[in-house]
Amino acid sequence: MTTMTFEKALAELEQIVGKLEKGGISLNESLALFEKGVKLARFLRGELDKAERKVEILLKDEKGGMKTVGFDVDRDAGDEAGKKRGSSGGAAEDDDDTPF
Repeated sequence: MTTMTFEKALAELEQIVGKLEKGGISLNESLALFEKGVKLARFLRGELDKAERKVEILLKDEKGGMKTVGFDVDRDAGDEAGKKRGSSGGAAEDDDDTPF
């Protein structure tokens, strides 16, 4: 049995989503694919959680407290948009009331 990697699980989940979106399959097959997709999504979430914990450990200072490390995707990608937003590095606030 081969070990599941994050990349393999993500690729398989993408294939499942594609099949379900395309349609044309039986209800039983759709349910089986959905069930497998849920299992893969749970595996992926677990892997992301592990990675997050590792990053937190790496960022702890010598006293056990967390160090604040800024990360601006736009700036790191060489985009000027990050500089226009200001030094907070956060996304601009939205004026509408949507939760997204």
